[in-house]
Amino acid sequence: MIDRTSATRFPVAVDAALRGAGWQPGRWDIQRAEEWADTLRAHVSPAGHRHHVFPAAVEAWAEFGGLTLGASGPGRQIAPAQVHVDPLRGLHLARTLGDLGRALETQIAPLGEEGDARAVLAIDLEGRVFSLDHTGDWYVGQDVGHALAALLEGARPVRLTSP
Repeated sequence: MIDRTSATRFPVAVDAALRGAGWQPGRWDIQRAEEWADTLRAHVSPAGHRHHVFPAAVEAWAEFGGLTLGASGPGRQIAPAQVHVDPLRGLHLARTLGDLGRALETQIAPLGEEGDARAVLAIDLEGRVFSLDHTGDWYVGQDVGHALAALLEGARPVRLTSP
């Protein structure tokens, strides 16, 4: 059960981690988000792959971009993750993210990473968050808020599988 008794939409421990990283309700750095969007749109991989940029991604970057979050404690099911919200950490993964997007029949944009490059975090058109690591692709949450809560509380993500 998630304790949502804080003054924000996040569980108490997640709210504390967010505020400790510099987040506050109403945070909105659209200038930085647009700079990231421009950088991602301009990047073309050597094989010609490009990033998708769309409102759900830009909104997530505007609210949470630049934050480095960590949680203490054992986690509910797995160890809590440290999260870096910075889409440029996925700059060179346009093909990988494009492949995942095609498999899910959506568009995917980079969101950041877990740990020290342990996994890349990505967001889709609907705002759902995914994690990609050397073991596979994972569904983390229905939106950035739920994904941050899952990562910081140590909730086990759902492995994506082929039909």
